[in-house]
Amino acid sequence: MDLRPYQITDREGCLAVFDSNAPEWNTGEREAFEAFLSNPPGPYFVLEHDGAVAGCGGFAFENPGLASLCWIMVRDGLHRNGLGRLLVFSAMRKMTQEGDPEMARLNTSPRSAGFFEKQGFHVLEINGDNVEMRKKMKVCP
Repeated sequence: MDLRPYQITDREGCLAVFDSNAPEWNTGEREAFEAFLSNPPGPYFVLEHDGAVAGCGGFAFENPGLASLCWIMVRDGLHRNGLGRLLVFSAMRKMTQEGDPEMARLNTSPRSAGFFEKQGFHVLEINGDNVEMRKKMKVCP
């Protein structure tokens, strides 16, 4: 496994990862992900295995104290192997190297919320198929 920065040549591989999880996503989300891949708002990474994209994910700062995890996903068939955890913790490590966020947030589906709870995120709000979650990045002020 190789974790490296996203390049535009990874676009189709990332879309294939998205499509492998497609039953989980609503129809408008693929278009949103395509737009995101054209111009990621922050660092985005690709997890590569045997020359193919196995997963992808990244983050963006919303303001100095708040960072958002962005489009963290692993190709269906490779779930439950620690790859999602690797993506989450690599993104969080990088965000603390590049800034000083007090809080990390993300939006996910009800199907994936349990995974993120295991990574220390807490549900803030559920609105239909969208679950907003947050995690404190600092224990002490």
